[in-house]
Amino acid sequence: MTGGGRGRYEIARIARIAKIAKIAEIGNLNPITDFRRMSKLMTMRQAIAEHVPDGASVALGLQMEQMIPFAPGHEIMRQKKRGLRLIGPISDILFDQMIGAGCVEDVVAAWVGNVMMGSAYNFRHASEVENPGKPGEKLRVFNMTNFTLALALQAGAMGVPFLPTRTAMGSDVPKGNHFFYQIISPFEPKETLLAVRALVPDVAIVHLQRADKNGNAHCWGNFGVMLEGVRAAKKVIVCAEEIVGEEVIASDPNRTVIPGFLVTAVVECPLGAHPSPVQGYYKRDDAFFQQYHAETKTHADFEEWARYWVSGVADRGEYAKQLGSARVEDLGVKQHAYAEKTDYGY
Repeated sequence: MTGGGRGRYEIARIARIAKIAKIAEIGNLNPITDFRRMSKLMTMRQAIAEHVPDGASVALGLQMEQMIPFAPGHEIMRQKKRGLRLIGPISDILFDQMIGAGCVEDVVAAWVGNVMMGSAYNFRHASEVENPGKPGEKLRVFNMTNFTLALALQAGAMGVPFLPTRTAMGSDVPKGNHFFYQIISPFEPKETLLAVRALVPDVAIVHLQRADKNGNAHCWGNFGVMLEGVRAAKKVIVCAEEIVGEEVIASDPNRTVIPGFLVTAVVECPLGAHPSPVQGYYKRDDAFFQQYHAETKTHADFEEWARYWVSGVADRGEYAKQLGSARVEDLGVKQHAYAEKTDYGY
């Protein structure tokens, strides 16, 4: 593909190789092979500090109700990032927590709340009364559907300004929403369509099962809009339950859904998606969602909750200690469901 047809992921790959080539001028590196060998491993603190600046647009929770990146979201809260745009489909309580912490300026999402319990109090208060991230103003919300959000990210990944669709026509979703524009198809029968504006996040943050040090990542389960999100984003932070050898990732190439050349930073973070589930590692902590609902009804309640679970812990290891070993063990997989062994030989 050439020109405007080239996907954003291809442009990102070329840019990163060019960067390595520049380093090679002074370091005697091979710009192709050494690019592939360079470790992208970082601590969570480093990854968020370096790649999530104030005012960034951040795509989170792209896999719907599972593998929500709570650990990086909490680190964003600890570092007091401000003025963020949050992008996500069915956005669970992580968005609510970041809104309550004053990190958020606006939201582009299909839904925000506590999937198990209904409304989330920080989001409701911010959108109806006052946004902690912009005192004196309400939280600005761009209402999307799951599908139109996928289209917006896909357009960003393709490097085109919009994608046409029939979906959302006849609903209130496009009204007063600059992500939608009515167009007429140039082809017969010249029907009326909606153009969905491209979304290009400054950074996408995803949590998944395993990755190598270069960012090549295996994921299984519900992808949601993760693939569209990571291909559209300018930067990608991969958080994995475990970092494995390159040979493990290479042994199952069809499961390598995120190639390393798209990835900016890799973080090993066991239990990083809790209380959401990670298939093959731990189930959804339903009680945690219930407790969050009961313990965050006012802003003062939320601040007390955040002091215990976020600002009161230095990292995910301390968070796990707060949960307790018995609770963590209880969340572990009890009934394994292994895939059939695959032969890639000829």
